[in-house]
Amino acid sequence: MSHTISAEPMMAGGKRAPKSAAVKNKMPAEQQITAEQLMREAKERELEVLPPPPKQKIADPEELKSYQLRKRKEFEDNIRKNRGNIINYIKYAKWEESMGEVQRARSVYERGLDVDHRTVTTWLKYAEMEMKQKQINHARNIWDRAVSILPRVNQFWLKYTYMEEMLGNVTGARQIFERWMKWLPEEQNWYTYINFELRYKELDNVRAIYERLVTHLFDVKHWIKYAKFEERHGYVNRARSVYERAVEFFGDVELEESLFVAFAQFEERQKEHERARIIYKYALDRIPKEECVQLFKNYTIHEKKFGSRDSVENVIISKRKFQYESEIGANLELRCLVRLPASDGDRCEDVEQVRDALREGHCQCASAGREEKLEEDMDRCREVYKTCLEIIPHKKFTFAKIWIMFAHFEIRQKQLTAARKIMGQSIGRCPKEKLFNAYIEMEQQLREFDRCRILYQKFLEFAPENCQTWKKFAELESVLGDFDRARALYQLAVKQPVLDMPELVWKAFIDFEVEQEEYERARQLYRILLTRTKHVKVWISLARFEASLEDVPEEDGGGQRALERAREVFKEANKGLRLEEADSEQRLMLLQHWKQFEQEKGDDSSQSAVNELMPKRIKKRRKMLTEDGVDAGWEEYFDYIFPDSSGSRNMQSNIRLLEMAKKWSTLHKTIKRDGDEVNDLESDADPDRSPGNDDSDSDLSYEDDEDDSGSEEDDGEENAPAKKPKTMETDVKTGSLSFETNNDNDESADTTEKIDE
Repeated sequence: MSHTISAEPMMAGGKRAPKSAAVKNKMPAEQQITAEQLMREAKERELEVLPPPPKQKIADPEELKSYQLRKRKEFEDNIRKNRGNIINYIKYAKWEESMGEVQRARSVYERGLDVDHRTVTTWLKYAEMEMKQKQINHARNIWDRAVSILPRVNQFWLKYTYMEEMLGNVTGARQIFERWMKWLPEEQNWYTYINFELRYKELDNVRAIYERLVTHLFDVKHWIKYAKFEERHGYVNRARSVYERAVEFFGDVELEESLFVAFAQFEERQKEHERARIIYKYALDRIPKEECVQLFKNYTIHEKKFGSRDSVENVIISKRKFQYESEIGANLELRCLVRLPASDGDRCEDVEQVRDALREGHCQCASAGREEKLEEDMDRCREVYKTCLEIIPHKKFTFAKIWIMFAHFEIRQKQLTAARKIMGQSIGRCPKEKLFNAYIEMEQQLREFDRCRILYQKFLEFAPENCQTWKKFAELESVLGDFDRARALYQLAVKQPVLDMPELVWKAFIDFEVEQEEYERARQLYRILLTRTKHVKVWISLARFEASLEDVPEEDGGGQRALERAREVFKEANKGLRLEEADSEQRLMLLQHWKQFEQEKGDDSSQSAVNELMPKRIKKRRKMLTEDGVDAGWEEYFDYIFPDSSGSRNMQSNIRLLEMAKKWSTLHKTIKRDGDEVNDLESDADPDRSPGNDDSDSDLSYEDDEDDSGSEEDDGEENAPAKKPKTMETDVKTGSLSFETNNDNDESADTTEKIDE
């Protein structure tokens, strides 16, 4: 057997001497590293990981006792070194447990609790050890001590109740929960207790827990969960009672929209749609509008599903009203001041009074509606309306809505006389158009037409310039069959000196006569109207009226005679607009309608006659000036030149001049081209002849003529006075002629007119 001899130097005792590391560079490194960094990197890279100690096998009890003694000595030394470190006690107790020494482990845990009894881990490990060893009574004692010393630690209660429930001791678990609930824990712990009772179908106990929960924790969501619990188990009346109690519990101060949304959705699920509607309205009346976004949304969805069209519109109107009021903000009351009636500059100067009246009016209306619908106290509702009317200063302004609501309330109570007195008092104290219309509509629904006539007369005395009132009054008489009264009303209306919309009355009057087949009266009305206004639309309407009589028998003035009268109306209108020098746009509109009429009813000769009257459109430009009188450049616009207008003669002569200039230019180019061809042929026939030696006066040479004419003009201009020439320009490619003239009667000194062929 061969042995290898080491050449390394040996030290005393047979040990080898360490090798000396050869240092290459003894200069300090550029980047210095601290000892802490080296230790940290060594720990991260695990450069000093020691191999695990070998498992020790114990063969006899003596060796075991020696091992236990050595380990106990180590644990005791660690505890003696750092008595306050609970980890040492826990490791010591776990080792004793692993050795099967449960009594010693208990002793170690007790020593640890004596040191620090507020460490949660010690109690948990102690109780878990007892449960592993199936020492149930010991575990109960530990849990009792833990929850008594640290009752706010939820983990102790949860593990304690879980242990009892796993052991089947439901009564004991319930007692532990009851002890726990006396400390009023968080909401999640209450629901743990509720879920425990639900697992064993103890609904009465669950109900009792909910009753305690909603009184201790003031939150709407607990009431909602309580009600949903009752509904889920089929107790509908109990669930409704819970919702009602919740509304009473929170009162009008701390109401939340989530409670009413849940309540209304519950009623929807029970098919109680009217109840749900009342809940939504009740909530909207009491909760601030800015906090009702979800409530408005659910109310709208409910009405779209189960409501009528009117209810849906009311919801949308209320939502939009709130939106607009929020946008306007504080200016809402000021806007009412703008609407106040102004007499001799007198307006309400007290803004606070207006604001108070608005607020009181809305509150009183809401209170009256509640008294009528919910409380069904009609006397109280009537007193509310009267109080509201007493608050409002009617001499300065009024609210027509309140008068109308009060009258409708009396009608619902079958008090017709009282309703009439209310409306009569309203138009007597503060007459408004809305009040008159509401009173008249009420009497029309009651078929009291004599009263309607009286009200219309009062209305016209109050506002004789209101054309809608005249029209509605005459329509009422027409519906009742009294056409003479209707005609007399229309005649009075058109004779009024001031009307807000006179065209409405005239149109209604003419339509009335046409419906009665009084064509001659209608024709006379048109003529009367034309004496007051010469508007083109009146002429067109008269012509259409005459043309519409084509289907009427000839003995009544219809047939071909109607078309001739319509044509005469167009001619008369055209002549009148031409003499009055009306706007060209109006005259063009008339001619277009005339042309359309002739295309439908006329022949070729009549159509050609109208076409000859059609104007030509020209483009002009005029100088623009700003408000300060500064030149702003030129503006192009279109104008129409009618053949029979006074200014068209000069324009026609200018147009003819331009046409002749165009023909002359075309002929000039043609003759010049032909002359060049003839010269080429002659030069080919007579080589000795050249264009420069030609002494004959040829008409084909225009360049010399143009130069001579130009020189003559220059000689003449020296002795002649200076004049502004007339310049003509021709565009051969487009066929467009333009010229510039100096005319003092034109709109500008430099007017360019273009006529397209």
